[in-house]
Amino acid sequence: MFGAIFLGVFIINDFSIVTTFSGVATLFITLLSKGWILKTLGFAILVGSIMEILERSGAIASFVKYMTEKRSIVNSPRSALMISYIIGVVIFIESSITSLIAGAVGKPLCDREKVSRAKLAYVCDSTSAPISSLILFNGWGALLLGLIMTQVESGIIAGDSVSLLIHAVVFNFYSISALIVTFVVIWFGLYTKRMEASQVYKPSTAHISTSGASVWNMLLPILFLVFSVFGFLYLTGDGNILKGSGSSSIFYTTISTMVFMLLLYVVLQKMSFKHYLRASYIGGKKLFPIAMVLLFAFGIGEVTSDLKTGIYLASFASENISISLLAAVIFVLSGIIAFSTGTSWGTFSIMIPIAVPMAVALDGDVALVIGAVISGGVFGDHCSPISDTTIISSLASGCDVVEHVNTQLPYALLSALIALVFFILFSL
Repeated sequence: MFGAIFLGVFIINDFSIVTTFSGVATLFITLLSKGWILKTLGFAILVGSIMEILERSGAIASFVKYMTEKRSIVNSPRSALMISYIIGVVIFIESSITSLIAGAVGKPLCDREKVSRAKLAYVCDSTSAPISSLILFNGWGALLLGLIMTQVESGIIAGDSVSLLIHAVVFNFYSISALIVTFVVIWFGLYTKRMEASQVYKPSTAHISTSGASVWNMLLPILFLVFSVFGFLYLTGDGNILKGSGSSSIFYTTISTMVFMLLLYVVLQKMSFKHYLRASYIGGKKLFPIAMVLLFAFGIGEVTSDLKTGIYLASFASENISISLLAAVIFVLSGIIAFSTGTSWGTFSIMIPIAVPMAVALDGDVALVIGAVISGGVFGDHCSPISDTTIISSLASGCDVVEHVNTQLPYALLSALIALVFFILFSL
């Protein structure tokens, strides 16, 4: 990843070695001076602390015992993954929090049922962004609505922007197909050889006691996480959840959860303050490399933005396109841009101002084209190894990023193929 950043800066600086070294240093200084990036990196590290505290407090072990022995809710690999799938669908407020909670709940259950972390990472990733882009009572909806309103106010398209966004969501074929494919894969156990060969982790119970433990020791921090996100989105949005800052909200949520767990476990004597601090340190240390991967991913995103990669790719689609293939081409192009830049939101910002005028000029269905942009952005982001949602899904499930990308790619491509067929059919 560093090599890619260096090469990009090398091109930007007209192949000057001296200027390139200076440019790379300036790039990382700039990145680390941005509040939202620091908060995202802090979130990644604090997630590790939360996971470690949950494990060392005995909360995870007691939760697994409750789900598998007392209630027998989870008694098979399918049911272990289905719990995470349901959580991913129900919690749609923020894709990072969706992945975090689905991974936190699913990881011990999957370990108990000998389900590989790669399968869990696939489920976390395939429900987070797709569901967030379908149920738009979140930051995704605010961004897309703002981009569409810009097109309406500039006179490029006529009509109500909210109505247009609702119609566009109906054509978000990739997200719909990804959710359906994931459900079918879980229910029928349709795994590729590579997915089946992925490593199964043995649950660790060293130095963990469940005596006097309650299932609520696991559920209360999770519930606190969920409701805190809503609260901080409300606060950072000055009373409007849709305008709240996602990076600030998840950062403040993880800090608040750490304090809540301190009160829950230490004050109630589930663990000593010394063990709490040690667990926080060890957990954060484990996920520090993931935070660095995120930082490099943000760096690549900045470089590709400076190189105008998205606009350059989009220029290919601006000439000689048949109306019957417009939505399909927009979908593929958006997917390529999102894959190469690692951001679906950046892809939306690039492609909607390009795709909407093209649809108007060709007398095409504007809602269908916007749906193609959303689908392509989610698809490319889903497959990209430098995407924050890909990295966070790997982080939450405890799976290696490269293994996660390699094992989920066939399913993402299948969902994309289904979406592509629907875009061509609806265009015709």
